[in-house]
Amino acid sequence: MRYLAALFAVSAVQSALAHPGSPHPDAEGRYTLEAEGIRAQFIPYGATLTNLFVKDAKGQELDIVLGYDNTSYYPVDPGHPVYNAIPGRYVNRIGNGQYSIDGKTYHTQKNDGPNTLHSGTNNWSFRFWNVTHVTNSSITFAITDPSNSSMGMMGRVDASVTYSVSKNKWHISMDAFSLDNKTPIMLTQHTYFQLDAFMRPDDRTIWNHTVYMPEAQRVLVADGNALPTGKIAKVPAGSIDDFWSAPHELGFASGNDNFENHCGNGCHGYNGAWAFNEDRNKSATVLTLASEYSGIEAKLTTDQDAVVLYTCNWNDGKTEFKDTQGVPGQDQFIPRDGCIAIEAHDYVDGINHPEWGRLDEQIFGPGEKYHWESAWEFGTI
Repeated sequence: MRYLAALFAVSAVQSALAHPGSPHPDAEGRYTLEAEGIRAQFIPYGATLTNLFVKDAKGQELDIVLGYDNTSYYPVDPGHPVYNAIPGRYVNRIGNGQYSIDGKTYHTQKNDGPNTLHSGTNNWSFRFWNVTHVTNSSITFAITDPSNSSMGMMGRVDASVTYSVSKNKWHISMDAFSLDNKTPIMLTQHTYFQLDAFMRPDDRTIWNHTVYMPEAQRVLVADGNALPTGKIAKVPAGSIDDFWSAPHELGFASGNDNFENHCGNGCHGYNGAWAFNEDRNKSATVLTLASEYSGIEAKLTTDQDAVVLYTCNWNDGKTEFKDTQGVPGQDQFIPRDGCIAIEAHDYVDGINHPEWGRLDEQIFGPGEKYHWESAWEFGTI
């Protein structure tokens, strides 16, 4: 662990020295970006956000994302939950570990039951990215992904992500270039939120957070392994997936019979994809996450056409949250259902469902550019 910490620090300092006058990382290898009302910290491993500080309703600064105090743990954590990192080159699930392009079938690593998740166990969230530009308010990470470095992902891809902060806002922009082969590309910032920073003494779950998605009136119906079946269904008002008709607490349907196993076999709560309305204004807020306890709300804008919500069902209660979080005198363990991952991207497994018409959004040929853009704006309710 000590060696890894040194590696983080040396790698980060070398990157900073390539840009004289740029901000330097701290002893843990974290780069800090600051603007009014927001402070964000990042490391090169996985192009990961480690800490995100915003003000609650009382004006107190809270760290509202999951992560580790010791940055050396990110590369060796056997669970690898993809805390606030960039997985790739194709995120979420690939059905049955295979896909086809121009009549040729490619096989991918089955690391999620019968399916592939985030391109397998050598995806971009497992790798050290290069710091190519850094200021007090922005940082750019870049990566070159060789052909077949993740099983079945053919052709070289060059990619970059730029994080920037401004007053109360965190902006994320990603580009990827397929250089010599048609290949699937679909990216996301895999952010885990806990707007109370585990400081609510009587309840550390996410069920009291509210979500409002007025433009998300359809879901990708999934099977017991959380893989879309191909059916896209309208969400009736008041049903378990209804976050469009009004803001609802994430636990509002917990008394329903279908709350158990709703997100797959043995999974209760949510781990699925909502499709946004096709005629929406892409500059408008598509998702608002809020907590009445902390008073914090987070508003998402994105150019992507879908969003995945995962309410941390598989957390085993043995992982600790950060020293910046929690209540003095209580333990530091994250409970089952203690967080929510929010992932904006295109339709899950769209490369295996040509009937959806998403292939042009997910397969990129030689010289073609993929672009992804989102922003989170923070305030109080």
